[in-house]
Amino acid sequence: MSEKMLSARRGALFLTALSAVSQVLGFFYRVVLSRMVGAEVMGLYQLIMPVYSVILSLTAVGLTSAVSNLTSRHLALGDRRAADQTISVCLKLFFLLLIPLGAVVISASDAISVHLLGDARTQLGLILLIPCAALTGVENFHKHYFYGSGAVRAPAIVELLEQFVRTFAVIALLVLFLPQYPERVVGLIVAGMVVCEIFSSCTLVVLYRCRRGPLTGRGETGQVRRRRILSIALPVGLNALLGNLLSAANAALIPQKLVEAGLDRSDAVSQFGVVCGMTMPMLSLPIVFLGALNLVLMPRLARACALDRPGQVRRLASQAVSAVSVLALPCMAMMVVVGPDLGRAMFHQEGAGEHLIPLACVMAMSCFCSVLACILNGAGRQKTVAGISLLGGAVQLAFTLALVPLPGVGMRGYVAGAAVSAALELGLCLWQAVRATGMRVEPFRWLTAPGLSALLAGLTANLLFRYLKDAGLSPVPAGLGTLVFALILYLAALQAQGVRAREVLRLDW
Repeated sequence: MSEKMLSARRGALFLTALSAVSQVLGFFYRVVLSRMVGAEVMGLYQLIMPVYSVILSLTAVGLTSAVSNLTSRHLALGDRRAADQTISVCLKLFFLLLIPLGAVVISASDAISVHLLGDARTQLGLILLIPCAALTGVENFHKHYFYGSGAVRAPAIVELLEQFVRTFAVIALLVLFLPQYPERVVGLIVAGMVVCEIFSSCTLVVLYRCRRGPLTGRGETGQVRRRRILSIALPVGLNALLGNLLSAANAALIPQKLVEAGLDRSDAVSQFGVVCGMTMPMLSLPIVFLGALNLVLMPRLARACALDRPGQVRRLASQAVSAVSVLALPCMAMMVVVGPDLGRAMFHQEGAGEHLIPLACVMAMSCFCSVLACILNGAGRQKTVAGISLLGGAVQLAFTLALVPLPGVGMRGYVAGAAVSAALELGLCLWQAVRATGMRVEPFRWLTAPGLSALLAGLTANLLFRYLKDAGLSPVPAGLGTLVFALILYLAALQAQGVRAREVLRLDW
């Protein structure tokens, strides 16, 4: 795969297109999965996924960052031997960490499922997470080699194909073996994940072998190589571990605290599955642009900082925030309008549209936090980003502990915590981004104009959507017509306030 580095414009368009397809496919997978297994099993599945993230943060996350960073450096110097040595050492370190950790998790799976996750039905899924994590690590090391070499097409296409394989494997296993007890259903879902990881890891290893070429260069001594890897892997891995531990604790505590609020265990897990496994993924469906935006933005900011071009840094940062506001705010406004009908149609769950307004606000703030964190990372403030993220996770956990157990509050306490933590992270990220880059805060361009336009479009769309449904149209054509009208109204309102969407969203950065 002799592939040249994509330009920023072509790279952004390519990644956005693949991200859109992947997002739609992932949403389709989640819809089919929720229909086949129900809200309770979705809740059990959501309980074990933070454990998966903790395992990866303990073993792979820091090392994958080292692969990406050092591969880029070595290949820029023409030292392919050193790049190959880096990925080999990281694979060895990964398995040295994973094998004893996996043995502990498997041997203590009963205690972890009962005492930490609060539900014995997660045990089989926990055991199957270990081979899944092993394959994911192999996949990610080779994927980050491609990212470090500037070749984004190969890993992006493999990731998209991985979505197809996972969807087919999980659905095929469920069709063959359902009905089963909830514990076995969770195990079948994770087994499908293992199948897709076999495909992606094997494919990327083969592509890496084909692309590697002759090992030119002098390479590095073992001591120097290990020191370079650990200097990157340890701080990145520690930050990821702390953040994932907070997320895992929060996920494990929510059903337990809902039981304390008066729900039985089955209803508590179901409510958790509906909000975190259905509503939040549904709200994230329109946000397909963030990954491509951040992937294009960060290296350009880093380059501008390295060349000491503060004016360019400020321009890039301001334009990125404007782009997020122009795209994210109308998306969330429209999801509030069509979300309840979309949730009922897709998931067959009445509760999938519950808490939509506050959760849409949380998602919008999270979009701003994402781009501001990217700006800070580009400016070399990774520790600041990690500290803010950990603080937000701690606030969310505090709300879960304090409010969710209260009778009559329940999941509303979790939603309130999500809103407060997102607002806190947004304020701190904005403050630090202004300090780091010197960019000028533009409240009218960033919030007032797109916010008022989105509010006008959302309120009008709500009336039109209700009218079309009352007139006898089914939700699908009524929703599509409403979205087209709302988009035209939003762009007109934005233009009337002097903000031109074409200028804000231009990609020739």
